[in-house]
Amino acid sequence: MSIGIGDRIRALREFRDITQDELARRSGVSVDTIRKLEQGVRESARINTLRNLARALDVQLERLVGQTTVTRQLTGHGGLLALRDAIQDPGSLPGVLGDANLEDPPGPDEWAQQVQAATAAYWAGEYSALASTLPTLLRDGRATAREHDTEGVWTHLALAYQLAASLSAQSGHPDWAYTAVEKQLAAAARASDPLLEGMGVSTLSWVLLRQGRWEHARDVAERKADQLEPPRRRATADQLAVYGNLLIAAATPSARADQHDEAMQLLTLAESAAVQAGPVKTYGTAFSVTDVRTQKVNIALAGAEGRPDVALAASAGVDLARISRPVHSASYRVDVAQARYQTGDNAGALELLLEVEADQPEWIRFQAGAAATVREMLEAERRRNSTLRGLASRLGVDPAL
Repeated sequence: MSIGIGDRIRALREFRDITQDELARRSGVSVDTIRKLEQGVRESARINTLRNLARALDVQLERLVGQTTVTRQLTGHGGLLALRDAIQDPGSLPGVLGDANLEDPPGPDEWAQQVQAATAAYWAGEYSALASTLPTLLRDGRATAREHDTEGVWTHLALAYQLAASLSAQSGHPDWAYTAVEKQLAAAARASDPLLEGMGVSTLSWVLLRQGRWEHARDVAERKADQLEPPRRRATADQLAVYGNLLIAAATPSARADQHDEAMQLLTLAESAAVQAGPVKTYGTAFSVTDVRTQKVNIALAGAEGRPDVALAASAGVDLARISRPVHSASYRVDVAQARYQTGDNAGALELLLEVEADQPEWIRFQAGAAATVREMLEAERRRNSTLRGLASRLGVDPAL
Protein backbone atom coordinates (compact mmCIF):
# COMPACT_ATOMS: atom_id res chain seq x y z
CA MET A 1 0.00 0.00 0.00
CA SER A 2 1.32 3.42 -0.94
CA ILE A 3 1.95 5.86 1.94
CA GLY A 4 1.05 9.40 0.99
CA ILE A 5 1.81 12.85 2.37
CA GLY A 6 -1.42 12.86 4.37
CA ASP A 7 -0.47 9.57 6.08
CA ARG A 8 2.89 11.03 7.10
CA ILE A 9 1.30 14.24 8.40
CA ARG A 10 -1.21 12.29 10.49
CA ALA A 11 1.43 9.90 11.86
CA LEU A 12 3.80 12.74 12.78
CA ARG A 13 0.99 14.83 14.27
CA GLU A 14 -0.17 11.91 16.42
CA PHE A 15 3.42 11.22 17.44
CA ARG A 16 3.65 14.84 18.61
CA ASP A 17 0.27 14.38 20.36
CA ILE A 18 -1.27 17.49 18.85
CA THR A 19 -4.66 18.02 17.24
CA GLN A 20 -5.32 19.18 13.70
CA ASP A 21 -6.34 22.57 15.13
CA GLU A 22 -3.05 22.85 17.02
CA LEU A 23 -1.05 21.91 13.93
CA ALA A 24 -2.98 24.55 11.98
CA ARG A 25 -2.12 27.16 14.61
CA ARG A 26 1.55 26.22 14.68
CA SER A 27 1.96 26.04 10.90
CA GLY A 28 -0.34 28.77 9.64
CA VAL A 29 -1.97 26.19 7.34
CA SER A 30 -5.76 26.02 7.43
CA VAL A 31 -7.26 23.15 9.39
CA ASP A 32 -9.41 22.37 6.34
CA THR A 33 -6.28 21.79 4.25
CA ILE A 34 -4.74 19.60 6.95
CA ARG A 35 -7.95 17.59 7.27
CA LYS A 36 -8.21 17.04 3.51
CA LEU A 37 -4.57 15.96 3.29
CA GLU A 38 -4.92 13.50 6.16
CA GLN A 39 -8.17 12.08 4.75
CA GLY A 40 -6.64 11.65 1.31
CA VAL A 41 -9.13 14.06 -0.25
CA ARG A 42 -6.08 16.03 -1.33
CA GLU A 43 -2.91 14.18 -2.23
CA SER A 44 -0.67 17.20 -2.75
CA ALA A 45 -0.01 20.73 -1.57
CA ARG A 46 2.20 23.62 -2.58
CA ILE A 47 5.79 23.46 -1.39
CA ASN A 48 5.26 26.47 0.91
CA THR A 49 2.42 24.63 2.66
CA LEU A 50 4.50 21.49 3.09
CA ARG A 51 7.46 23.46 4.36
CA ASN A 52 5.30 25.15 7.01
CA LEU A 53 3.86 21.80 8.08
CA ALA A 54 7.33 20.24 8.25
CA ARG A 55 8.60 23.09 10.43
CA ALA A 56 5.57 22.85 12.71
CA LEU A 57 6.14 19.08 13.06
CA ASP A 58 9.91 19.59 13.47
CA VAL A 59 10.91 17.20 10.69
CA GLN A 60 12.90 17.55 7.51
CA LEU A 61 10.91 18.42 4.42
CA GLU A 62 12.24 15.31 2.63
CA ARG A 63 10.72 13.04 5.27
CA LEU A 64 7.32 14.67 4.90
CA VAL A 65 7.16 14.43 1.11
CA GLY A 66 8.71 10.95 0.97
CA GLN A 67 11.42 11.85 -1.53
CA THR A 68 13.15 8.97 -3.31
CA THR A 69 16.39 8.15 -1.50
CA VAL A 70 17.74 5.22 -3.51
CA THR A 71 19.36 4.97 -6.91
CA ARG A 72 17.69 3.03 -9.70
CA GLN A 73 20.27 0.26 -9.98
CA LEU A 74 22.30 -1.71 -7.47
CA THR A 75 25.98 -1.87 -8.25
CA GLY A 76 28.74 -4.15 -7.07
CA HIS A 77 30.94 -1.18 -6.15
CA GLY A 78 30.01 1.92 -4.25
CA GLY A 79 26.44 3.12 -3.85
CA LEU A 80 24.77 5.78 -1.73
CA LEU A 81 25.78 4.27 1.61
CA ALA A 82 29.36 4.03 0.39
CA LEU A 83 29.08 7.69 -0.63
CA ARG A 84 27.91 8.56 2.87
CA ASP A 85 30.88 6.70 4.35
CA ALA A 86 33.27 8.52 2.02
CA ILE A 87 31.80 11.93 2.91
CA GLN A 88 31.46 11.28 6.64
CA ASP A 89 34.75 9.43 7.04
CA PRO A 90 35.40 9.03 10.80
CA GLY A 91 39.14 8.77 10.15
CA SER A 92 39.19 12.36 8.86
CA LEU A 93 38.01 13.79 12.19
CA PRO A 94 40.54 15.41 14.55
CA GLY A 95 41.67 13.02 17.27
CA VAL A 96 40.42 9.91 15.45
CA LEU A 97 43.01 7.42 14.26
CA GLY A 98 42.24 6.41 10.70
CA ASP A 99 43.36 3.32 8.83
CA ALA A 100 46.96 3.14 7.73
CA ASN A 101 47.47 4.91 4.44
CA LEU A 102 47.87 1.99 2.05
CA GLU A 103 46.43 3.73 -1.02
CA ASP A 104 48.27 3.93 -4.27
CA PRO A 105 46.57 7.10 -5.44
CA PRO A 106 46.47 8.32 -9.03
CA GLY A 107 48.67 11.22 -10.03
CA PRO A 108 47.22 14.73 -10.10
CA ASP A 109 46.57 14.78 -13.85
CA GLU A 110 44.90 11.36 -13.93
CA TRP A 111 42.75 12.20 -10.92
CA ALA A 112 41.71 15.56 -12.41
CA GLN A 113 40.48 13.72 -15.51
CA GLN A 114 38.45 11.38 -13.30
CA VAL A 115 36.79 14.39 -11.62
CA GLN A 116 35.92 15.85 -15.01
CA ALA A 117 34.39 12.52 -16.11
CA ALA A 118 32.36 12.34 -12.89
CA THR A 119 31.10 15.88 -13.44
CA ALA A 120 29.92 14.95 -16.92
CA ALA A 121 28.12 11.90 -15.49
CA TYR A 122 26.30 14.07 -12.95
CA TRP A 123 25.04 16.54 -15.53
CA ALA A 124 23.99 13.63 -17.77
CA GLY A 125 21.78 12.29 -14.95
CA GLU A 126 23.77 9.06 -14.55
CA TYR A 127 23.23 8.88 -10.80
CA SER A 128 23.62 5.13 -10.30
CA ALA A 129 26.90 5.07 -12.21
CA LEU A 130 28.15 8.14 -10.33
CA ALA A 131 27.16 6.67 -6.96
CA SER A 132 29.29 3.63 -7.77
CA THR A 133 32.43 5.63 -8.60
CA LEU A 134 32.25 8.74 -6.43
CA PRO A 135 33.17 7.10 -3.09
CA THR A 136 36.46 5.83 -4.55
CA LEU A 137 37.01 9.18 -6.26
CA LEU A 138 36.78 11.01 -2.93
CA ARG A 139 39.15 8.61 -1.18
CA ASP A 140 41.62 8.78 -4.06
CA GLY A 141 41.38 12.55 -3.99
CA ARG A 142 42.23 12.77 -0.30
CA ALA A 143 45.16 10.41 -0.84
CA THR A 144 46.36 12.39 -3.86
CA ALA A 145 46.20 15.60 -1.79
CA ARG A 146 48.34 14.00 0.92
CA GLU A 147 51.04 13.12 -1.60
CA HIS A 148 50.71 16.20 -3.85
CA ASP A 149 49.81 19.19 -1.69
CA THR A 150 49.21 21.62 -4.56
CA GLU A 151 46.50 24.18 -5.22
CA GLY A 152 45.49 22.29 -8.37
CA VAL A 153 44.84 19.07 -6.46
CA TRP A 154 42.85 20.92 -3.79
CA THR A 155 40.81 22.60 -6.53
CA HIS A 156 39.75 19.26 -7.96
CA LEU A 157 39.09 17.86 -4.50
CA ALA A 158 36.72 20.78 -3.89
CA LEU A 159 34.96 20.00 -7.17
CA ALA A 160 34.68 16.32 -6.18
CA TYR A 161 33.01 17.28 -2.91
CA GLN A 162 30.73 19.62 -4.87
CA LEU A 163 29.59 16.56 -6.84
CA ALA A 164 29.12 14.60 -3.62
CA ALA A 165 26.99 17.39 -2.17
CA SER A 166 24.89 17.66 -5.32
CA LEU A 167 24.29 13.92 -5.65
CA SER A 168 23.48 13.59 -1.95
CA ALA A 169 20.94 16.41 -2.09
CA GLN A 170 19.35 15.10 -5.30
CA SER A 171 18.98 11.66 -3.77
CA GLY A 172 17.24 12.95 -0.66
CA HIS A 173 20.13 13.10 1.81
CA PRO A 174 20.67 16.81 2.54
CA ASP A 175 22.57 16.15 5.78
CA TRP A 176 25.27 14.28 3.91
CA ALA A 177 25.24 17.10 1.37
CA TYR A 178 25.85 19.70 4.07
CA THR A 179 28.89 17.77 5.32
CA ALA A 180 30.19 17.50 1.75
CA VAL A 181 29.85 21.28 1.31
CA GLU A 182 31.85 21.84 4.50
CA LYS A 183 34.65 19.78 2.99
CA GLN A 184 34.24 21.50 -0.38
CA LEU A 185 34.75 24.89 1.24
CA ALA A 186 37.74 23.64 3.26
CA ALA A 187 39.38 22.32 0.09
CA ALA A 188 38.62 25.58 -1.74
CA ALA A 189 40.38 27.48 1.04
CA ARG A 190 43.44 25.23 0.61
CA ALA A 191 43.32 26.00 -3.10
CA SER A 192 43.47 29.75 -2.29
CA ASP A 193 40.72 30.44 -4.83
CA PRO A 194 37.98 32.91 -3.81
CA LEU A 195 35.88 32.02 -6.85
CA LEU A 196 35.99 28.33 -5.93
CA GLU A 197 34.80 29.32 -2.46
CA GLY A 198 32.01 31.28 -4.15
CA MET A 199 30.87 28.14 -5.98
CA GLY A 200 30.96 26.33 -2.64
CA VAL A 201 28.58 28.91 -1.19
CA SER A 202 26.33 28.52 -4.25
CA THR A 203 26.23 24.77 -3.57
CA LEU A 204 25.56 25.45 0.11
CA SER A 205 22.63 27.71 -0.81
CA TRP A 206 21.11 24.93 -2.90
CA VAL A 207 21.53 22.39 -0.08
CA LEU A 208 19.88 24.79 2.37
CA LEU A 209 17.05 25.24 -0.11
CA ARG A 210 16.55 21.47 -0.21
CA GLN A 211 16.44 21.48 3.59
CA GLY A 212 13.63 24.04 3.52
CA ARG A 213 15.91 26.71 5.07
CA TRP A 214 14.99 29.37 2.52
CA GLU A 215 16.04 32.44 4.49
CA HIS A 216 19.51 31.01 5.10
CA ALA A 217 19.77 29.91 1.47
CA ARG A 218 19.05 33.41 0.24
CA ASP A 219 21.23 35.21 2.76
CA VAL A 220 24.42 33.19 2.28
CA ALA A 221 24.24 33.46 -1.51
CA GLU A 222 23.40 37.16 -1.51
CA ARG A 223 26.20 38.07 0.88
CA LYS A 224 28.76 36.09 -1.10
CA ALA A 225 27.55 37.66 -4.36
CA ASP A 226 28.03 41.11 -2.84
CA GLN A 227 31.56 40.15 -1.76
CA LEU A 228 32.53 38.74 -5.16
CA GLU A 229 30.77 41.27 -7.39
CA PRO A 230 33.43 41.93 -10.05
CA PRO A 231 34.47 45.31 -11.44
CA ARG A 232 32.43 45.12 -14.64
CA ARG A 233 34.95 46.78 -16.98
CA ARG A 234 37.73 44.36 -15.98
CA ALA A 235 35.71 41.29 -15.07
CA THR A 236 36.78 37.87 -16.32
CA ALA A 237 34.28 35.34 -17.61
CA ASP A 238 34.91 33.12 -14.56
CA GLN A 239 34.25 36.01 -12.17
CA LEU A 240 30.98 36.84 -13.92
CA ALA A 241 29.93 33.18 -13.97
CA VAL A 242 30.45 32.63 -10.24
CA TYR A 243 28.80 35.96 -9.42
CA GLY A 244 25.85 35.11 -11.66
CA ASN A 245 25.43 31.64 -10.16
CA LEU A 246 25.29 33.17 -6.69
CA LEU A 247 22.60 35.62 -7.83
CA ILE A 248 20.57 32.72 -9.24
CA ALA A 249 21.06 30.82 -5.98
CA ALA A 250 19.69 33.81 -4.03
CA ALA A 251 16.76 34.33 -6.42
CA THR A 252 15.21 30.90 -5.98
CA PRO A 253 14.61 31.04 -2.19
CA SER A 254 13.47 34.66 -2.55
CA ALA A 255 10.73 33.51 -4.91
CA ARG A 256 9.82 30.61 -2.59
CA ALA A 257 9.28 33.23 0.11
CA ASP A 258 6.96 35.18 -2.23
CA GLN A 259 9.51 37.93 -2.82
CA HIS A 260 9.10 37.74 -6.59
CA ASP A 261 10.16 41.32 -7.33
CA GLU A 262 13.42 40.82 -5.45
CA ALA A 263 13.97 37.49 -7.21
CA MET A 264 13.47 39.08 -10.63
CA GLN A 265 15.88 41.89 -9.76
CA LEU A 266 18.52 39.30 -8.88
CA LEU A 267 17.94 37.46 -12.16
CA THR A 268 18.11 40.72 -14.11
CA LEU A 269 21.57 41.32 -12.63
CA ALA A 270 22.52 37.72 -13.41
CA GLU A 271 21.39 38.05 -17.03
CA SER A 272 23.42 41.23 -17.43
CA ALA A 273 26.49 39.36 -16.18
CA ALA A 274 25.74 36.49 -18.57
CA VAL A 275 25.51 38.85 -21.55
CA GLN A 276 28.92 40.26 -20.69
CA ALA A 277 30.54 36.89 -19.99
CA GLY A 278 29.11 34.87 -22.87
CA PRO A 279 28.52 31.12 -22.34
CA VAL A 280 30.92 29.84 -19.67
CA LYS A 281 31.68 26.37 -18.31
CA THR A 282 33.75 26.61 -15.17
CA TYR A 283 34.03 25.23 -11.64
CA GLY A 284 31.91 22.20 -12.49
CA THR A 285 28.94 24.17 -13.75
CA ALA A 286 27.73 26.33 -16.63
CA PHE A 287 26.49 29.90 -16.94
CA SER A 288 24.82 31.63 -19.85
CA VAL A 289 21.89 33.87 -20.76
CA THR A 290 19.84 30.74 -21.44
CA ASP A 291 20.63 29.37 -17.96
CA VAL A 292 19.32 32.58 -16.40
CA ARG A 293 16.17 32.63 -18.51
CA THR A 294 15.25 29.08 -17.48
CA GLN A 295 15.34 30.27 -13.87
CA LYS A 296 12.79 32.98 -14.69
CA VAL A 297 10.40 30.17 -15.54
CA ASN A 298 11.19 28.39 -12.28
CA ILE A 299 10.72 31.37 -9.97
CA ALA A 300 7.44 32.33 -11.66
CA LEU A 301 6.04 29.03 -10.38
CA ALA A 302 7.40 29.43 -6.84
CA GLY A 303 5.70 30.84 -3.80
CA ALA A 304 2.27 30.54 -2.23
CA GLU A 305 0.60 31.52 -5.49
CA GLY A 306 2.49 30.49 -8.61
CA ARG A 307 2.12 32.44 -11.84
CA PRO A 308 2.02 29.79 -14.59
CA ASP A 309 1.03 32.30 -17.26
CA VAL A 310 4.15 34.34 -16.47
CA ALA A 311 6.22 31.14 -16.54
CA LEU A 312 4.95 30.21 -20.01
CA ALA A 313 5.60 33.73 -21.26
CA ALA A 314 9.16 33.53 -19.92
CA SER A 315 9.65 30.14 -21.60
CA ALA A 316 9.19 31.82 -24.97
CA GLY A 317 12.59 33.45 -24.44
CA VAL A 318 14.38 30.12 -23.84
CA ASP A 319 16.14 28.34 -26.69
CA LEU A 320 16.04 24.71 -25.56
CA ALA A 321 18.87 23.76 -27.91
CA ARG A 322 21.20 26.15 -26.07
CA ILE A 323 20.85 24.39 -22.71
CA SER A 324 24.16 22.60 -22.48
CA ARG A 325 23.50 20.19 -19.60
CA PRO A 326 20.97 17.35 -20.07
CA VAL A 327 19.79 17.45 -16.44
CA HIS A 328 19.25 21.20 -16.64
CA SER A 329 17.22 20.75 -19.82
CA ALA A 330 15.09 18.13 -18.07
CA SER A 331 14.54 20.34 -15.03
CA TYR A 332 13.46 23.24 -17.19
CA ARG A 333 10.99 21.08 -19.12
CA VAL A 334 9.45 19.79 -15.88
CA ASP A 335 8.83 23.43 -14.92
CA VAL A 336 7.19 24.10 -18.30
CA ALA A 337 5.05 20.97 -17.90
CA GLN A 338 3.85 22.23 -14.53
CA ALA A 339 2.98 25.61 -16.04
CA ARG A 340 1.09 23.90 -18.86
CA TYR A 341 -0.93 21.84 -16.43
CA GLN A 342 -1.75 24.83 -14.26
CA THR A 343 -3.03 26.74 -17.29
CA GLY A 344 -5.30 23.86 -18.32
CA ASP A 345 -3.12 22.16 -20.93
CA ASN A 346 -3.15 18.68 -19.40
CA ALA A 347 -2.30 16.91 -22.63
CA GLY A 348 0.67 19.20 -23.27
CA ALA A 349 1.93 18.71 -19.71
CA LEU A 350 1.73 14.92 -19.95
CA GLU A 351 3.43 14.88 -23.35
CA LEU A 352 6.34 16.93 -22.01
CA LEU A 353 6.72 14.83 -18.84
CA LEU A 354 6.83 11.65 -20.91
CA GLU A 355 9.49 13.26 -23.11
CA VAL A 356 11.58 14.09 -20.04
CA GLU A 357 11.14 10.56 -18.69
CA ALA A 358 12.35 9.12 -22.00
CA ASP A 359 15.44 11.36 -21.88
CA GLN A 360 16.14 11.08 -18.13
CA PRO A 361 14.46 7.93 -16.74
CA GLU A 362 16.60 7.86 -13.59
CA TRP A 363 16.78 11.59 -12.87
CA ILE A 364 13.02 12.15 -13.01
CA ARG A 365 12.40 9.62 -10.22
CA PHE A 366 14.18 11.96 -7.80
CA GLN A 367 12.14 15.03 -8.74
CA ALA A 368 9.45 15.88 -6.21
CA GLY A 369 8.13 18.58 -8.55
CA ALA A 370 7.45 16.12 -11.35
CA ALA A 371 5.73 13.71 -8.95
CA ALA A 372 3.62 16.53 -7.49
CA THR A 373 2.43 17.61 -10.93
CA VAL A 374 1.51 14.04 -11.86
CA ARG A 375 -0.31 13.61 -8.54
CA GLU A 376 -2.35 16.75 -9.21
CA MET A 377 -3.14 15.54 -12.72
CA LEU A 378 -4.39 12.23 -11.32
CA GLU A 379 -6.65 14.00 -8.87
CA ALA A 380 -8.14 16.15 -11.62
CA GLU A 381 -8.58 13.53 -14.35
CA ARG A 382 -12.17 13.20 -15.50
CA ARG A 383 -11.73 9.84 -17.16
CA ARG A 384 -9.16 7.15 -16.72
CA ASN A 385 -5.92 7.88 -18.57
CA SER A 386 -3.76 4.77 -18.72
CA THR A 387 -0.72 6.69 -19.99
CA LEU A 388 -0.87 9.11 -17.05
CA ARG A 389 -1.38 6.27 -14.58
CA GLY A 390 1.59 4.40 -16.01
CA LEU A 391 3.80 7.46 -15.53
CA ALA A 392 2.41 7.90 -12.00
CA SER A 393 3.29 4.32 -11.14
CA ARG A 394 6.84 4.70 -12.42
CA LEU A 395 7.31 7.89 -10.38
CA GLY A 396 6.01 6.25 -7.21
CA VAL A 397 2.71 8.15 -7.22
CA ASP A 398 -0.20 5.96 -6.12
CA PRO A 399 -2.01 4.97 -9.34
CA ALA A 400 -5.13 3.99 -7.38
CA LEU A 401 -6.13 7.62 -6.91
